[in-house]
Amino acid sequence: MESVNAQLLDGKALAQRIQTQLKSQVEQLVLTHGRPPGLAVLMVGDNPASAAYVRNKERACAKVGIASFGRHFPATISQAELEEVIHALNQDPQVDGILLQLPLPEHLNTVYLLHQIDPSKDVDGLHPLNLGYLVRGEPGLRSCTPAGVMRLLREYQIDVKGKQAVVVGRSILVGKPIALMLLELDATVTIAHSRSQNLADITRQADILIAAAGRAKLITADMVKPKAVVIDVGINRVSDDSGNFHLVGDVDFDTVRDIAECITPVPGGVGPMTVAMLLENTVLSYTRAHS
Repeated sequence: MESVNAQLLDGKALAQRIQTQLKSQVEQLVLTHGRPPGLAVLMVGDNPASAAYVRNKERACAKVGIASFGRHFPATISQAELEEVIHALNQDPQVDGILLQLPLPEHLNTVYLLHQIDPSKDVDGLHPLNLGYLVRGEPGLRSCTPAGVMRLLREYQIDVKGKQAVVVGRSILVGKPIALMLLELDATVTIAHSRSQNLADITRQADILIAAAGRAKLITADMVKPKAVVIDVGINRVSDDSGNFHLVGDVDFDTVRDIAECITPVPGGVGPMTVAMLLENTVLSYTRAHS
């Protein structure tokens, strides 16, 4: 029987549409309030993946008219110095969003630093107050990657109500928040992870399967229910025989696309949506400050 490839959920195209809308919104805000929204992305050290993400974010800011207050620090920066920078940005009226690019060097206390960010400027949605709002289903700044996934599902009119959703991964960045967002829309949610027994048995139950474990090609075709919606959050750098690097997701795309109804590619799926939601959160934070 001839296989039918899954529909691609094109995050890149949707992200471009969102950025176009934000650009005209920002132009209006500048006319009304006299300044653009401002985003400060703080990067520590020389992680090449982080550097690429930061460049993407800064380019996207420029595209929609958001002012960038990015800062790059040596890997040797002390906890106290970084706290001081965050406190100054909390007070800066030009800055509406603060993002700490993770991972940080081991000598820095990531959790404590995230706690220092003013919750109203926490555009990554990782402050305990914003996570608490999510748990309670109250308005607040939402984590960018999970929010991007939910926007993608909405754009393609994928109804999650009453569906079996399985999230593979339990990080505070993606796994936990996305499980809460799916629950909020009346999905029945299971969270699986690296310690789950019989992972394939769990994932095969999923009408909607979210792979966010950070392990290249973890999800294979035999782990996917036919006609499932598969969202691949993973971004893994792998090298081929000649030593060239390329990006792959947590899903074995080439085999799973024959089974699934819809699938996100890597790259070009969830990644661009994360950046679009970051810009949207920055504009939201700005409009709240001016309301």
